[in-house]
Amino acid sequence: MVNPGSDTESSEQAEFGPRKRSGSPKVKVKAKAARASTSSASRKESKPLSPWVAELRSWFITLGIAAVIVLGLNVFVFNLSTVKGQSMEPTLYEKEWLFVNKATYLMGAPKQGDVVILKDPSNGVEHKEYLVKRIIGMPGDLIEIREGQLYRNGKLVLESYTDTEIEDSDYGPETVTADHYFVMGDNRHNKASRDSRSFQAVPRDMILGRADFILWPISKLNHL
Repeated sequence: MVNPGSDTESSEQAEFGPRKRSGSPKVKVKAKAARASTSSASRKESKPLSPWVAELRSWFITLGIAAVIVLGLNVFVFNLSTVKGQSMEPTLYEKEWLFVNKATYLMGAPKQGDVVILKDPSNGVEHKEYLVKRIIGMPGDLIEIREGQLYRNGKLVLESYTDTEIEDSDYGPETVTADHYFVMGDNRHNKASRDSRSFQAVPRDMILGRADFILWPISKLNHL
């Protein structure tokens, strides 16, 4: 005796089973095709740059690094400065280029006789952004100018870098305060230099660096 319900259920299961088996390979094929397509696109995206583009990028990177290094050196290590005016003659003349050593004052203090670049502490029509002068007096020194001669702590100072006696009026005596420096121009002719005789000794933080060399013109290349 046949059970119709049982045959029908068996038939439905038979038809359902083969559809799973026949559909599975198609899904796998599609998945493989998708992975192949993704891999192909990835290979296209990672295609190496042409030689000239790579070379150009390398140059830009090199120039960028060099610019950063030069900027850092210019801020912390050295600078170039151009002489303007006659206040340092006969040692320095207008339009000469100076190599300014900034690093030396990061590690130590200014010394007697240093030719320095400093911020102009004065105000008024004669104000300049920077000045170049020579350190004449250290903190605690007693400075006096009398009868055309410079005296430091009561002793006459022989200045081989000048070409005349001091033609301006007498000055002092005055004691240089702590952490300050008395500066003068090497040009001692009348009113040739605006320096500590007019704006007093300058604080340490206004001295930016020491002028070590004359770089230009080449014929004047010399250590200061």
